Amino acid sequence: MVLITQEHIRKFNEDGFLVLERFITSEDCDAMHMQIQEILNSMDVPIHCRTEFSTEEEEQLRAQGNADYFLNSGDKICFFFEKGVFDEQGNFRIPKETSVNKIGHALHAKDPIFKQVTHSPQVQELARKLGLVRPLIVQSMYIFKLFPYLFLYSNLALVA
Repeated sequence: MVLITQEHIRKFNEDGFLVLERFITSEDCDAMHMQIQEILNSMDVPIHCRTEFSTEEEEQLRAQGNADYFLNSGDKICFFFEKGVFDEQGNFRIPKETSVNKIGHALHAKDPIFKQVTHSPQVQELARKLGLVRPLIVQSMYIFKLFPYLFLYSNLALVA
């Protein structure tokens, strides 16, 4: 378990967030990773729900701003995909399990493994030490980093 110091508390109050390396055990990380693999293996996303994730404001408004799937994802486990992984008909250009940008937003509430880690005594103790009176977990996400593969695929697709 990571010891929370006064410096951690000061940093949290100053920055509004706190990075704690090794806060979650490697066993819990492995369990969450294996659970994500199970979720990916059972993923069935209808074409109308295949939302490409973007952090660019204009693209967000166009792709997500009016998409019910994105706007109503707060209490569900939903899939959001990298740009360029769908063809014109909405079919996957690459294997679906390598096309995901993130899974969110209610892993902490809907999945038993993520719920156990998120609501663990260790997390509760951290919240108390940081002075949070009524902490509330609003979102949880599993974010993938597949950019080298997608970049390679994009270059090959341009040549093909």
